[in-house]
Amino acid sequence: MIGEITEYTMIGKGELHHIPEATEVAPGLYVFRLPDTYRVDNPRRFRIGHHSGNSIADAMRREDAIRGAEIIAPLHNWRQDTNAIRGAFDRRAQHELYVKIGAADCIWPNSERAFCDVSNNGRYTDADIQQAAAEAKDAGLSAFEVLYQMSHTVPWKGLDTNDFNDAHNRIVEAAGAE
Repeated sequence: MIGEITEYTMIGKGELHHIPEATEVAPGLYVFRLPDTYRVDNPRRFRIGHHSGNSIADAMRREDAIRGAEIIAPLHNWRQDTNAIRGAFDRRAQHELYVKIGAADCIWPNSERAFCDVSNNGRYTDADIQQAAAEAKDAGLSAFEVLYQMSHTVPWKGLDTNDFNDAHNRIVEAAGAE
């Protein structure tokens, strides 16, 4: 059912990965967070997947993955099996699909790498807030400088807009930044 949280099984690295919380955004298209142990060097932790378990695209933020799924939803009947979809998308059609989905900052799965473990991108704890606030206070950062630093570092750059704004406000307040 569209919009409901459900279990999902992703096919990745030749094995099945159980995803306890995925959202069906459009018929046959799911958005979910990659498991923490899967491709820890992939900073784009949110994925658009086909009901078959195959991957379509990765996004830095959940809201981008949802928007990407909404963009491609009308392009095909995604309820079909994998072979039917592969048959419908020749090289040119695939290219056009990724150009369209690129407008939502979604890219080919696993095509971006970081040189460290970025599996926590898009998810933070109170300890992360306290650490970032202490660093900002020690460096004498302004609220704008905190914003700039957050937009380029894990876990902050993977947060959806409202979550990012909330984390920024908490860091600025805790650091006494203006």
